Amino acid sequence: MRRARPGAAPRGTTERALTSVGAGADFDDAERREAGEGRQPGREQERSTTERQVSKLWHITLSVSGREAPLTEVRRALEQLAHDHPFLLTSRYANDHAEIRYWEEARDLHDAAAVALRLWGEHRQSAQLPPWEIVGLEVIDRETYHQRIAEGYGPPPAAPVGVHPY
Repeated sequence: MRRARPGAAPRGTTERALTSVGAGADFDDAERREAGEGRQPGREQERSTTERQVSKLWHITLSVSGREAPLTEVRRALEQLAHDHPFLLTSRYANDHAEIRYWEEARDLHDAAAVALRLWGEHRQSAQLPPWEIVGLEVIDRETYHQRIAEGYGPPPAAPVGVHPY
């Protein structure tokens, strides 16, 4: 492979050359540093863990509803979703609505909510989910979840893991 100036076309062709893109600020390139590669003048080589963005666990409750569908199809679809998305804790369903609860790992609430809002739509065809709409979303951090449970508030812990009727 021939190297070229970023964005410059290689000689004798009209296609663009491949260029590299720098890693994000939270990328840990410790292996490259140990090997002596990737050193850049003026760049701090070591970052403290407080400067790095660390992922957290977020408890997600996603509520969906729509036109009635046969209960057997709803159950089969939610079981397929649980198979496709193995982090699902529990799903409760009826013939016109469902609630899905699971843990998501994300940097912040915005990222966790964005992933949760895409879950139903992205798996609609692969799991043959009903054409329901998202009608509710709750995203709370792990500490808040455990505090609510300890104080007796909020939904009970998802003890029976799996897909269950209401």
